[in-house]
Amino acid sequence: MNFSNLLKIAYEAILRNKTRSLLTMLGVIIGISSVIAMVSLGQSSTQNINEEISSMGTNLITVMRAIQRSGGINMGNSNSQSLSLKDCEAIKNRCKYVDAVSPWVSTSSQLVRGNENWPSTLQGGNTDFLSIKKYKIERGTPFTEKDIKEYTKVCLIGNTVVENLFSDGSDPIGQDIRIGSIPFKVIGILESKGDQMGQDQDDVVIIPYSTIMKRMLATQYIHMIYCSAVSEDKCDAAVTEIEQVLRNSHKLKEGDEDDFNVRTQKEMLTMMSSISGFLTILLAAIASISLIVGGIGIMNIMYVTVTERTKEIGLRTAIGARSRDIMYQFLLESSMLSLVGGVIGIILGLLISYVASMLLRWPFVISTSAVLLSFVVCAATGIFFGWYPAKKAANLDPINALRYE
Repeated sequence: MNFSNLLKIAYEAILRNKTRSLLTMLGVIIGISSVIAMVSLGQSSTQNINEEISSMGTNLITVMRAIQRSGGINMGNSNSQSLSLKDCEAIKNRCKYVDAVSPWVSTSSQLVRGNENWPSTLQGGNTDFLSIKKYKIERGTPFTEKDIKEYTKVCLIGNTVVENLFSDGSDPIGQDIRIGSIPFKVIGILESKGDQMGQDQDDVVIIPYSTIMKRMLATQYIHMIYCSAVSEDKCDAAVTEIEQVLRNSHKLKEGDEDDFNVRTQKEMLTMMSSISGFLTILLAAIASISLIVGGIGIMNIMYVTVTERTKEIGLRTAIGARSRDIMYQFLLESSMLSLVGGVIGIILGLLISYVASMLLRWPFVISTSAVLLSFVVCAATGIFFGWYPAKKAANLDPINALRYE
């Protein structure tokens, strides 16, 4: 019996029991669609993270205060005083692979204008801070070196702050807002950056670092140092330079532990991609369990089919059908059930991932490898779970089969 005849017989057998065939395919449909959706959403999440980190600057380098430990207990880094303005000057003057440097101090405060108020984050930096952190001014002007030297009470505000303090539609430029008990003049509005890594980048007030240190925190130490390398491929060289300069500046001897940490966007990108990839694999593995359930469903139905068609099998064998023809017939039926269910599952999985990507505002990514692998898995599922019932059908004794009622 040739393949086209076997295919026709298998097709007609599936159509005779449409509802049962659809229910049989349901397990495969759910399994494949779950795997496709999980893999696609995982890759969408990774791409979204990559884009968000890249938007902060791929050559960004962050120098943080080291975590303090006491008696083996992690004390955090909030009280560490290992970074100073002298460190910024040392990095700026001695690191040839560093293009720009800015000290960074931060605090939170209640912003007040008339009857309106809003809690926000204050960030202090120098004149290079905006370019390092990829902030752009939509309207107004940035603060200057003179503002830094004179601890001037001026600020740049994000769109979220504008919406909550200037809801009457008035122009914020030139107006005063009160930060805590101190009045500040708004000299510029920042371009919107939206949400990044789950944080609203527009809910921010940027002021000269010296103003925060002198007038608000009364401290001589800074929280972080932001640097930008001359290019992305020079980041590692810049990190090596920064570490050496800071060890010299802090008079650390060979063998002494660093009292600072230097991090790059590349490290963050690698870490986040690794976490996202692991979660994607884990979720896909969990979702693939339903494929096993779907395969068992196919095996169960094929057993029922063999029992129902025992007399038909005996008749085909009696008129010359070989055992392998009977086996191929039932293998083809189980494979068709699995493959058709797989195609529907792939379409459904891509539809789910598309809708989810639109709702989450992530890029829609089609995983070609996952789609191709799904076809292979569907074929393997049909053959693996259909083999034993097909073998049973092929081994039926034709005389007993013809007598079967």
